[in-house]
Amino acid sequence: MSQIKIYGIKEYLNPIKKQLSDVIHSCIVEALQFPVDKRAHRFFPLEKENMFYPSGRTDAYTIIEISMIAGRTVETKKRLIRLLFEKVQAELGISFQDIEISIIESPAHNWGFRGQHGDEIALNYNVHV
Repeated sequence: MSQIKIYGIKEYLNPIKKQLSDVIHSCIVEALQFPVDKRAHRFFPLEKENMFYPSGRTDAYTIIEISMIAGRTVETKKRLIRLLFEKVQAELGISFQDIEISIIESPAHNWGFRGQHGDEIALNYNVHV
């Protein structure tokens, strides 16, 4: 299970939402071996005055937060981050400097979906990759 939040300045983020979601999802499917039908993305387009970012960044500055059940290896998570940097830059033209990614993990018992606890539900994919 994962939930993805994407933050950016609305004038830049809104026109690319669908394409960015597709790119992120392709990286998740490839790196985490998710089923193609598992997509949970939330976009947070912000007014420019509500998005403060470090110097050296542009209005394309985009934050991708990935919350997921713990269990993936360090190598898998690093692969996901590398894929995101590479594909977002290649397909959307957002520079590495303007992309920030964080992965937040929590144990399966801290998750609840489809009326069950995350550690009690049968998933159709493996978390330990």
